[in-house]
Amino acid sequence: MAGTFEISFKDKQKPLEGTVVCLAAADGAIAGAERADPSGIVARAAKAAKFKGKALSTLDILVPEGSTADRLIVLGLGDPAALKPHDWLKAGGTVAAKVRTASAVTIFLDAPGVTVSAREAADFALGMQMNAYRFDAYKTAKKTEEDAPPKAVKVTLISAAGAEAKKAMGVSEAVTEGVFLARDLVNLPPNDLGPVEFAAKAKALEELGVEVEILTEKEMTSLGMGALLGVAQGSSRPPRLVVMRWNGLKGKDKQGPIAFIGKGVVFDSGGISIKPGAGMEEMKGDMGGAAAVTGLMHVLARRKAKADVIGIIGLVENMPDGNAQRPGDIVTSMSGQTIEIINTDAEGRLVLCDALWYCNEKFKPRFMINLATLTGAIMVALGSHHAGLFCNDDALAAQLIEAGLATNERVWRMPLGPDYDKMIDSKFADMKNTGGRYAGAVTAAQFLKRFVKETPWAHLDVAGTAMNAPTDEINQSWGSGFGVRLLDELVRAHYEA
Repeated sequence: MAGTFEISFKDKQKPLEGTVVCLAAADGAIAGAERADPSGIVARAAKAAKFKGKALSTLDILVPEGSTADRLIVLGLGDPAALKPHDWLKAGGTVAAKVRTASAVTIFLDAPGVTVSAREAADFALGMQMNAYRFDAYKTAKKTEEDAPPKAVKVTLISAAGAEAKKAMGVSEAVTEGVFLARDLVNLPPNDLGPVEFAAKAKALEELGVEVEILTEKEMTSLGMGALLGVAQGSSRPPRLVVMRWNGLKGKDKQGPIAFIGKGVVFDSGGISIKPGAGMEEMKGDMGGAAAVTGLMHVLARRKAKADVIGIIGLVENMPDGNAQRPGDIVTSMSGQTIEIINTDAEGRLVLCDALWYCNEKFKPRFMINLATLTGAIMVALGSHHAGLFCNDDALAAQLIEAGLATNERVWRMPLGPDYDKMIDSKFADMKNTGGRYAGAVTAAQFLKRFVKETPWAHLDVAGTAMNAPTDEINQSWGSGFGVRLLDELVRAHYEA
């Protein structure tokens, strides 16, 4: 569950041994070449392999002639002028995959024509750690020496930004821990991670200075959270609402906190409107939004973010027993608005609507952003490479899009409007919990919008990105931890003192 690299920064070279990695720009110029390749073997090998320094391409040379290194790897960066912030993450992840079994690794970061900033160097290190994550806690098969988990690989990054990169690395380590926490939560089996157990994981953040309050079924009943409780009533496992507070400004912020809310359906059978059996095991990941909020709160506390932040997660299990809510039931939300249940598998919005209302009424936040694995419809629209973004505030939407491009946790803005809102009007109640087959992701967002009043708000539908998303250079896990880096970047760029 943890990375396998011990990374340090230096601004000077050291005697080369073990595995040496050099970065090459598209013109073929190689970082550290004068030290790592005194005999010119790289040029000969590159010519033979037709290596041109294309982005994320590699050239691997064992026991290079004339070098004290055992192995020399050259990583292509492509055109330096075209490098984007997340390209350094990908570069780090690519190198990590190549050196996992090494004992000592030296990496020259400053390629000719490319001066790496402290943030970029730290992002390279973060990419290495992201790639290293594996979830194997439940594997008990006896491992041979060959397939046993490698010991921690000692990695030295050589860069002119070494001193500043050491400071930036502290943030990267916090982000690593937060993403890994979110991945762990999504990957854990539902028999071991019910609402109570998830709440205990969040409670552990108190060790970092987060204030954590856990509301039980009794307290939620007193508050009138009939929508959330209606989802939970079919399960023998009691629901929880967890409120996490990070007070990074020590009461100096006059504008109020910023707030993140996560859907935490620890397992979603669909309830009475039961899902097909094929693939239902993946519904253990229906708490990916809550996992991301919990991971984000870990990051902010771990790096001592100078911001006041609220994190709220609604934790329930959606099961079809004799006490489960039925299609046709009408429930009353904390807001007082009534909801006709059309489909019990449209449950996440019922959890979120009470959590959003509670957050808005109690904390008066500057904005609210909720994350939820809410609809299959968003996957039909966007696949697994963008999360759906629904927002009532153009400035907030622009900031989220910008943060998505910086981290490569990309979002795509989707429409909202009165025509879609009419689709969830009900004959028998104030609204119904689904608008039917068409525009399913949009009508789900319109439902949530009825519970935020005029507060700036964004809904991120992460159904395609939080779990079972395509693996890449920085993620080899079924649970991706999507949203942690995105929202940390948003806070860092716009909301810290």
